[in-house]
Amino acid sequence: MQPSFVLIRPQMGENIGATARAMANFGLERMRIVDPRDGWPNPRAAAMASGAGRLLDAAQIFGSTAEAVGDCTAIYATTARPRGLTKRVVTPQQAMCEAAEKIAGGEKVAVLFGPERAGLENDDIARASAIVSVPVDPAYASLNLAQCALLLAYEWRRQTVETLPERMDFAKTEVAPALEVDKLAEHYEARLDEAGYFFPETKAEGMKQVLRNLWGRMPLTRADVQMLHGIMRQMVRWKERG
Repeated sequence: MQPSFVLIRPQMGENIGATARAMANFGLERMRIVDPRDGWPNPRAAAMASGAGRLLDAAQIFGSTAEAVGDCTAIYATTARPRGLTKRVVTPQQAMCEAAEKIAGGEKVAVLFGPERAGLENDDIARASAIVSVPVDPAYASLNLAQCALLLAYEWRRQTVETLPERMDFAKTEVAPALEVDKLAEHYEARLDEAGYFFPETKAEGMKQVLRNLWGRMPLTRADVQMLHGIMRQMVRWKERG
């Protein structure tokens, strides 16, 4: 289960299509549309959806906000402007965290998005459990319909799909084991020693320790180790040829 994104009186088919695309990017499929200005279906929406046309095909059309959210127990209204209503205001992250919990408990959740020109009306917002406010620059607080939907869809995905904050993609290699790194360190130490790098002798051990610490800090792959061995061998050959 997932929340329904409810577009209230959307004015441009292109924005409806872009919203469908944003929803599909993050695995959302439930679109509801209230009284679209240019009627439905809308060929401009389909053209803009870019592969997310199935969302438009499955979109439910309603004549009023009340009808669109009639089966929902939790409703979030997106707006950037103060509305003079006593209402809880939450971030997109908090809204989608709550939505995930409510849906897991068997509830139905709707997120309301207003028309492009002026946003939601107070009559729409009055039906909401909470207002969702994006922390934008107050000097330019207006968000495009699809942009706002993208932010909420992204936060939904974050709450429902486990994603590591960082990962390493290996290109046909793997992390070098400690033994291979040790062999690389020994190779460089030996060649640098022959070249007289560790001078004066009183500082040699400290210099070698710094070099080994350098190898230890580096997240080397087996491909890296092979390349670094090759670099040193080629430099020695070049010196011997000279």
